[in-house]
Amino acid sequence: MASSEEYLKFILEQLSELNEITYRAMMGEYIVYYRGKIIGGIYDNRLLVKPTKQAVLLMPDATYELPYEGAKEMLSVDVDNKDLLNKLFNAIYPELPVPKKKK
Repeated sequence: MASSEEYLKFILEQLSELNEITYRAMMGEYIVYYRGKIIGGIYDNRLLVKPTKQAVLLMPDATYELPYEGAKEMLSVDVDNKDLLNKLFNAIYPELPVPKKKK
């Protein structure tokens, strides 16, 4: 099941206080970037983020879920808590790898 554009818009609204949130559509789902780094994605109308140390600390009860078959597990995020989302993205950002430069 692909993610809906309505769900994407809802997530973008929840993250509207953050600068430099972008996304890229990929096979019916959306990869979410924060300040140029991949932070997670929207898969089957679920927001999943990389399970960094800070993400686990901020969401100790979050469940690990597969975005798609064969992928690494990611943390499911409570998207109704706007404050947590903003705090989470800011906490995760420093732990994310720098994107590789394109040739």
